[in-house]
Amino acid sequence: MQEYNAFHLRKSKKEIGMKFELNGEFIRLGDLLKAAGLTGTGGEAKQAVQDGLVNVDRKVCTERGHKIRAGQKVQFKDQTIEVVEQAK
Repeated sequence: MQEYNAFHLRKSKKEIGMKFELNGEFIRLGDLLKAAGLTGTGGEAKQAVQDGLVNVDRKVCTERGHKIRAGQKVQFKDQTIEVVEQAK
């Protein structure tokens, strides 16, 4: 199992942002939601994605296994996750 680091940043009063350090080439969308703590279980992540509640780069994504790479942004509820390369 890979380890990931998530850093929370406050962007504004209403929107909380997060930088997520990617360890590897990509992380699957459902795994990102779970690793970032936005869903409690993989099942919750799967349901959120299937219900069209998750955006990748401002477009609805319903593919739970979608590969998320450094430079992409994921929005779920009032959270924005910016995926960045792991610091060396």
